[in-house]
Amino acid sequence: MSGSNDQLHDIVVIGAGSAGAVIAARASEDPHRDVLLLEAGPDYPLLGETPYDLVNSHNNSYTAHDWRFSYQPTAAGRSQAFPRGRVTGGSSAVNTTIALRGIPEDYDGWAALGNPEWSWERVLPAFNRLERDLDYGDRPYHGDAGPISIRRYPWDELTPAHQAFLDASRELGYPDCPDANDPGSSGAGPHPMNKLGRLRISTAIGYLAPARARPNLRIQGDTLTRRLIVEGERVIAAEVERDGQIALVRGRLFVLSAGAIQSPAILLRSGIGPKDEVVRHGIEFVRDVPGVGNNLCDHPALAVVCTVKDSAIIDFDQPIVQTILRYTAPDSDQRNDLQIEQFSFTPRNGEQRAFSIAAVLEQAYGTGTLRLASADPAAAPLIEQHFLEDERDLRRLVACYKDTLAFTAQGPLAALIDDVVFPSRELPLTDESIAGLLRRFAASGFHPCGTVKMGPAEDRGACVDQLGRLHGLDGLAVADASIMPTVPRANTNLTSIMIGEMAGEWLRTRPVEYGLP
Repeated sequence: MSGSNDQLHDIVVIGAGSAGAVIAARASEDPHRDVLLLEAGPDYPLLGETPYDLVNSHNNSYTAHDWRFSYQPTAAGRSQAFPRGRVTGGSSAVNTTIALRGIPEDYDGWAALGNPEWSWERVLPAFNRLERDLDYGDRPYHGDAGPISIRRYPWDELTPAHQAFLDASRELGYPDCPDANDPGSSGAGPHPMNKLGRLRISTAIGYLAPARARPNLRIQGDTLTRRLIVEGERVIAAEVERDGQIALVRGRLFVLSAGAIQSPAILLRSGIGPKDEVVRHGIEFVRDVPGVGNNLCDHPALAVVCTVKDSAIIDFDQPIVQTILRYTAPDSDQRNDLQIEQFSFTPRNGEQRAFSIAAVLEQAYGTGTLRLASADPAAAPLIEQHFLEDERDLRRLVACYKDTLAFTAQGPLAALIDDVVFPSRELPLTDESIAGLLRRFAASGFHPCGTVKMGPAEDRGACVDQLGRLHGLDGLAVADASIMPTVPRANTNLTSIMIGEMAGEWLRTRPVEYGLP
């Protein structure tokens, strides 16, 4: 692959992940619209030839289809691996298959920031459209015929640890929550999960598999997007690399859906972003968009690790997660801002009979940054989360960690535990000491978003408008987790799919607003 392809595509979608695969599938429903979907990782057109790590929803795929990024979680913490899916389906093809939506306040908050298209009332139809909820599909706030199948583990399919977690939640006074995607819900219950048996229902399976037969949709894997080419006030091409050869791909509209890490990195390599950040790498400056790479949002978390009395309850072939507790911190005005999550197993320093319980801050005020390490497209960006530097975040996660420790003190889950090996029992667990642990060891929930924030042009931190169109340039839209102004109070995969649904439908039904004939 070298030189330039003279074919002019109507829509070029860059990134075949949780949002990009959806956008390509929805936009190509118009048979008159030529759509090219580019993916840096491999593409597996046939389910029977898909590697087991992508099929096996009982655990994440950690390395085989990964970008091998790393990040700095806190000022005192050590650099850690930051897994992101590099394959058709993106992180939806490698993740834990948690299908939480977020709560109405999240999306109404986006609308209040100048993005009325993203209010709960307007995104709910997209959430319903994407899902085939096998438990609650008859409810008005659910769908029953979408591409993504969602179910919850019934009681008799829960592992002993997860059954004990729900029993302990009840004893500790938390309400039962049979459907965590009920808009008004809170409490403890089974996770909604996009899986059927062991099969992970990624966007590659749910959306792309039935769309592949369309002659107007082309999916090209193993194609790295190096940068975008701008002529005047318009993006006219993408410079891509495949099999060591560099070429230009031309299009009328480019939709950047490479995720919260790679979308800002591609923009920066294209000369689009904060001027100082662009020019310090010797990149030709194109457009000053100060917000690119800023506003990195995520969920800081830290687990309690426990060895068990009976090692038979630890089985690495079990589903790694099945249950969830969502609740509100003391004196907080942010509903469901905390989460406690049971994990079925946790290998720790060779220890094979341990599980963990994670304390997670779901609504965070603090933000981090993403910068380029160099102009080299193969170089991983520099990711700094700056977790818990906002005292409001630290205070609430301390409270959540104490609540998590309560599960180990008495009751049904405590009865399974032999010892708490982290934090050390020798550590006096005061608010101050827990805060110290969090500053050293808190890590990402792996839900990065916000790095190409959407908002009105008068917001200096906003990079795109509410339709995803880049401020100041034609021919370019961004639609993935990077445009979220704030992180929703949930795992971000389902919201990313919803963003794909919204953008894909707009491209299909309102193409003129994107400059398409």
